[in-house]
Amino acid sequence: MSKNASCLELASSNLNFLVDSNKKAIIKINLDDEKQTIENFGASDCWTTKFIGNWADAKKKNLIADYLFSTDTLSNGQPKGIGLSLWRFNIGSGSFEQGKASGIGDEYRREECFLDAIGNYDWTKQKGQQWFLDAAKKRGLNNFLAFSISPPVQFTIDGKAHGINANLNLKKGKENAYADFMVNVVKHFNEVGYHMPYLSPFNEPQWNWGEKKTTQEGTAATNKEIADFIKILGPKLNNTNVKIALGEAAQWNFLSNSYDNGRGNQIKAFFSPQSKNYIGDVPNLDNLISAHSYFTTCPDTALIKYREDVMAAKEKFAPNLRLWQTEFGILGNICGVYNGGPRNTSIDYGLYVAKVIHHDLSITNVSAWQWWLAVSPYNYSDALIYINDLNGGNDLGATKKDGIVSDSKQLWCLGNYARFVRPGMVRVNASLSSINSLEEAANTQMITAYKDKTSKQLVIVIINMDNSTKRFAMDQSDLTLAGNKVLAYTTDKTKNLSKSVMDKSDIAIPGRSVVTLIAKYK
Repeated sequence: MSKNASCLELASSNLNFLVDSNKKAIIKINLDDEKQTIENFGASDCWTTKFIGNWADAKKKNLIADYLFSTDTLSNGQPKGIGLSLWRFNIGSGSFEQGKASGIGDEYRREECFLDAIGNYDWTKQKGQQWFLDAAKKRGLNNFLAFSISPPVQFTIDGKAHGINANLNLKKGKENAYADFMVNVVKHFNEVGYHMPYLSPFNEPQWNWGEKKTTQEGTAATNKEIADFIKILGPKLNNTNVKIALGEAAQWNFLSNSYDNGRGNQIKAFFSPQSKNYIGDVPNLDNLISAHSYFTTCPDTALIKYREDVMAAKEKFAPNLRLWQTEFGILGNICGVYNGGPRNTSIDYGLYVAKVIHHDLSITNVSAWQWWLAVSPYNYSDALIYINDLNGGNDLGATKKDGIVSDSKQLWCLGNYARFVRPGMVRVNASLSSINSLEEAANTQMITAYKDKTSKQLVIVIINMDNSTKRFAMDQSDLTLAGNKVLAYTTDKTKNLSKSVMDKSDIAIPGRSVVTLIAKYK
């Protein structure tokens, strides 16, 4: 072979490499391969809304409510808010009335109680939180979950709302009174026009709140204590249309693995008929169990394995059980990359949140995904919306009356799911031809897809962790889309659900972004 021929062959080879490297990866959707039906995306009213709901400045309060609940759009087509489809209402236990004597030093983390020590109900309590119930309803959200994290202080063993050890902080003989209290709360709000179909009676029972976690209300509980109490609570909800949403395990692995003092293996413990703590047949107990995604998100191999273990436990002991993720925020030091404090509202943290949502939806098949603090005044990263004092600082006393409202990329990246993946949609199989494993996807591009069987709408969410733009084309060999264009809503460093139109044969996902694509299928 001549030298010139060899050079020509090399040039041709290099050209082929360039052509191959510029090929678009293929988006493959299988509408017939159905997964879970989505029930809701939500967030909680803890703890700031008790004060913000009473602010005199209605414009600022309504801005927060719009961010969280609105499904309206601005003139440029960008959504006004993220359109949450569930709002979590915290039933307070009375630490607020106790003041400093509660043992909870931060006034923000104390809560009022509707029930006083002599048995009278005062429905004007928790007024700030009730403002947000009303604000949600005015914006079309009338789907609420009430959750209790401690019995009222008059029912607890130590007279406090933050527990004592690994056991339920409830006086013997007060089980019926505590159950009646929760039932009366949800009945009241349903009677006055708020659709509150869920009651969650326990929250992170694996933590010993009275030992090291006296910074807020809370109580531990063993599986036996939970099961015994649910057997009392369930029948009391007859004729209410309210279901018990059980779980709120502090971490995913507490559903599938053992934990201290009989507080783990909760799928088996509560839903295997062979278990001594089986409660699957209790009236008004919904066929679901929930957990929180904290401390189960890194490294990527652990992020995946925790969730696969939960699915394996579910398939073994309760195949028809639904799974919810009911609390998440950025806490602690996460593999040396993400930190709870100081506050970080950048796209890096937004992408991390989207990555957790993706894995909860695609591996654990959760049908509901809910955030922890919707609004926070702290210099910390576990909220969607933040409040500063009027000088731009974190004076907690000042923010009780007024403050500066700001959004975050955590808010808008959650919005890439919550605003467009609506209740009743069904997740369907989706893949990218450029991705070969779950571990690879977690560091590059991730995809999930959802269909609305009635409207024939297809929603696709793609996360691009890389710095560079990635281009894709829709595979329509088994999928027919109406028209040649898809709507795109992009959240990245500079955009918040910014609307654009893309060609279905050339879909550009910017670097470090979350993009929601919307199309009609035939």
